[in-house]
Amino acid sequence: MVIFNYKMMELLKINTRIFMLIMASFLLSCTDEEEGDTTPPDILTIISVEPTNGGGIITYELPSDNDVLFVRADYINGKGEEVFRVASKHVNQIEVSGLISSEEITVRLTVVDESENYSETVEALLTPEPSFIFLVQNSIELIPDLGGVRVSWENIEEKTVFVYLHMIDNGEEEIRILSSNKRNYSIFVRGLQAVPISFSTKVEDFDGNITPLEDKGVLTPLFEEKIEKDTWQLVSNLSIDGNAWEGRTVNFWDDVIDTNGNDSDNSYFIIYRSRNGGSLKWPLDIVIDLNKSVKINRFKVWQRAYWYNGPAGQPYYYQAENLKSFDVFVSTDKMEWTLLGQFDIGDAANSSGIISEEKLDEAAAGHDFSLEAVSQEFRYLKFSITSNYGSDTYVHGSEISLYGLDNL
Repeated sequence: MVIFNYKMMELLKINTRIFMLIMASFLLSCTDEEEGDTTPPDILTIISVEPTNGGGIITYELPSDNDVLFVRADYINGKGEEVFRVASKHVNQIEVSGLISSEEITVRLTVVDESENYSETVEALLTPEPSFIFLVQNSIELIPDLGGVRVSWENIEEKTVFVYLHMIDNGEEEIRILSSNKRNYSIFVRGLQAVPISFSTKVEDFDGNITPLEDKGVLTPLFEEKIEKDTWQLVSNLSIDGNAWEGRTVNFWDDVIDTNGNDSDNSYFIIYRSRNGGSLKWPLDIVIDLNKSVKINRFKVWQRAYWYNGPAGQPYYYQAENLKSFDVFVSTDKMEWTLLGQFDIGDAANSSGIISEEKLDEAAAGHDFSLEAVSQEFRYLKFSITSNYGSDTYVHGSEISLYGLDNL
């Protein structure tokens, strides 16, 4: 039981009064903060309304209020949805987008201040030009190429579009979605058979407006073939010396792939530093004259497989002297070279230094590299080795094969 005496009761009364005063002060403060600035900003003044393809740009003059935060534009988009856009106080125009037709719409413009007060609404009438997605659709071109088609279009608004490419092959339909916001865009669609394919397209903008599906005709992708090597010759004055021990530079394209089973094939090149100025000075170039014009879209490279005095049954793949990374260049005259790409076989060993069977199988089958686009027509190939797996004495490689259009 707690017993209160007179002094304790008086002290309690005093403390209660203090508490009530503090609470009253707090509530008054909250009331002041809630009331704050309740004066709405003045309205803006519209200067001009400029139609665009699928929208418009409204230029205005802001009111003189010093606490303006942003301008808000409310309107109904091409899908019949109520949407809005905002523009900060640091600009004097706002863009309306997401429209698809040329029908007049009403845009309601409101000024908002830092206290979230809204001005009275000012209305602007806008009649947009037809949406840019129709212009993109009309500009789409499809050109057959190696193992696929080249798709290109123009996008004058430089806004994100989604191009749906419908392909019907023998009654089976496949749809691929391509996207870009570049003004002029081109992309190679790969993996198609060299048979007649029906193509059609439709275009969608970021707001979900979409054009009708439009027939683009029947195209047949070009047949991909292996480039025959019987005409290939070494351009020795532009190439590293790969003729060391049993190795020969020309073994790189003799169509014999080195194997691990025995040393009977010995089909690889050996670049030895003592035959090339005493050190491996990267890059190490092998230049080949194909003696014909070709175009390629991919190629394969094989490492040396046989391991002299190595672990029983273990191939030499991914070991110190094998090539690892390289650049590929092409030319029509041996003087002006075009880079097709920079490539790397990659590190195969895990953190414990173990190379998986999957990686060994990949090396045995050949490392397959695809180009970003079908190459230009060329006669000369420069295989420029930029690293191996660690040796500063030797670099080995077994074979290269090209795939594309032969003997143009």
